[in-house]
Amino acid sequence: MKPGVHPAYGPVVFRDRAAGFAFLTRSTTTSDRTVAWEDGNTYPVVDVEISSASHPFYTGTARVLDTAGRVERFERRYGRREAR
Repeated sequence: MKPGVHPAYGPVVFRDRAAGFAFLTRSTTTSDRTVAWEDGNTYPVVDVEISSASHPFYTGTARVLDTAGRVERFERRYGRREAR
């Protein structure tokens, strides 16, 4: 990479405050706030609203849509297409 063109890439802690979940990774994102991590070092921390610990898709609490009802409503409104 060319020097001086790309942002600094270093360790950052992302913290999901709603779920009480945090993980350490590398990113170009920076923050003025810091947190002491499990390894004893201090890293910048970025608070996020949602992560894999609180997103319904990952936690299994996603709602299933009633697709059968939608199909039946469509067929009532526009008729059933004949099979060829």
